[in-house]
Amino acid sequence: MDDQQALSTTTNDISTDPTLDPTTQRKHAAMIERLSNLHQSRVSNKSDPKDPSFESTKSFLSLFTNSKQAIESSLTKIQQIPDMSPNLDLKPDLEKISISITDLEKLVAENSYFLPPYEVRSSLKTISDLKQTLDSVSSKLKPRKKFSFKNKPAKKPETANIVTEDAYKNEEHQSSYKVKDSPGFRSIENEVLIKEFKGAEIGEYVLSDLTNCEVRLTGCFRTLFINRLKNCKIYVGPVLGSILIEEVEGCLFVLASHQIRIHHAKGTDFYLRCRSRPIIEQSSGVRFAPYCLCYDGIENDLKESNLYDDTGSWANVDDFQWLRAVQSPNWSILPESQRIDTVRI
Repeated sequence: MDDQQALSTTTNDISTDPTLDPTTQRKHAAMIERLSNLHQSRVSNKSDPKDPSFESTKSFLSLFTNSKQAIESSLTKIQQIPDMSPNLDLKPDLEKISISITDLEKLVAENSYFLPPYEVRSSLKTISDLKQTLDSVSSKLKPRKKFSFKNKPAKKPETANIVTEDAYKNEEHQSSYKVKDSPGFRSIENEVLIKEFKGAEIGEYVLSDLTNCEVRLTGCFRTLFINRLKNCKIYVGPVLGSILIEEVEGCLFVLASHQIRIHHAKGTDFYLRCRSRPIIEQSSGVRFAPYCLCYDGIENDLKESNLYDDTGSWANVDDFQWLRAVQSPNWSILPESQRIDTVRI
């Protein structure tokens, strides 16, 4: 059965379901009709099987494998350099590899809506392995820091302050993400944190170990890692690649990205704009709504990031821990009456 037949069958099943009231039946039928029209439009506009975005698992796997092998080859060449030392100027090569991995993530994000869940998980695992290899190679090139005694920092006041990333760039914070030279905010409580991405090429950015903080990130960058946040409000402009979120509780996120993965989230609301379906794992009590962020220049940022149009993917969440055909109990659509208004930062 092809996709068009499946949509037709679904429409017939819903229209004859006696458990649904007539209004709900009409809404479901209209939704299926829109999906059917969208499917036909995509098929008619993608007549070239050689197009990387052509809806074929075989075509995707071929392109993905070729890209993966090219990245692995580049990493192997660097690893085979004898006596790697901090004096070797390999940073440009590592940056190119990092960009290639980000492009590979973007490829998965843009095609995940038609890929089988197994292929999505397998591709994400491959990308994770490539990142770990890159981190391992990068760590060998990182010079050792000289030992020095440091005074114990004074305890921060509990009152909220507005700070920028520059105030923390010289501090050392421990993060679970082993991303080479990754800037970000780490180990902060009760503060408003602001970062504007303009005129600088930023790769990975990290938000880690934050409590009762409000974070405002404007502009575009490639990848965002979020780890161990509690009772925080996070407002983020468009991310060109992917966003990975782990261990968050009682937070509010307003995010735009090509791919968003959420692990171990509890009681958290997500206002999203994304090209592919959000992925959750081992999460509960998470709710989703459309992106609602505004700041000067956001329209241009969204267009440049290919995130200007709302595809509605935010409402089609994949719960990898829930394999049944019925709705997962771990996530829901946030009722309109409970949604926040547009946030201007």
